[in-house]
Amino acid sequence: MALHVLLVEDDRELRRTLRDALTVEGYEVQVSGSAADANAVLKHAMPSLTPLDLLILDLGLPDGDGADLLHSVRSKYKLPVLIISARHDEDNKVHLLDAGADDYLVKPFSINELLARMRVSLRHRGTTVQAAQTVYQCHSLHIDLAKHEVSKAGEAVHLTPTEFKLLARLVRQAGQVVTHRQLLVDVWGAEFVQHTHYLRLYMAQLRAKLEDNPTEPQLLLTEPGVGYRLFEGV
Repeated sequence: MALHVLLVEDDRELRRTLRDALTVEGYEVQVSGSAADANAVLKHAMPSLTPLDLLILDLGLPDGDGADLLHSVRSKYKLPVLIISARHDEDNKVHLLDAGADDYLVKPFSINELLARMRVSLRHRGTTVQAAQTVYQCHSLHIDLAKHEVSKAGEAVHLTPTEFKLLARLVRQAGQVVTHRQLLVDVWGAEFVQHTHYLRLYMAQLRAKLEDNPTEPQLLLTEPGVGYRLFEGV
């Protein structure tokens, strides 16, 4: 099941870049551009059935300092907090780590480093996360989630947003069974867990576009009574 992340960053371009990168990795991302908005998201999300799993927090917010939000979060929740900031003063970093931040990442940083730091922060709180697979190659089928590209025998394949989201969920665990419930929650939302007919419909559409013979699928495999599995690529 997808992990839920709140990204608090006032720089619109960086916020969009990070959101897109984390989404490719399979995270469900909510974004906030201010401390007030972040507080509202936290107040709504944390008591819900799908609470946040990680907070990524910039310090320089338009309506206050992220350090104040860190103190507020730490007094109420056990949520892992990863600070991202252009401030590289060592005393400030030590102060925030002592105040409860799980890690501190200085801008600029690479997406790969951010993902690794996120996995470490989550692991320290008891949640193990493996690096997601984002490129898939098997026979004539090539999928690149980061580039949002799908091709078969060198020809681009057009997928609807929902088809791509379903395929991406299977790519991230290629070779492993993903249950009906996991797929429904991650692609459509928790309120759709009983709508298994959605899966049958969209899986048929994907097979029609990606399989050589949709009636005898070799890539998008059914695990009867359990879920679906994407044949492990090379």
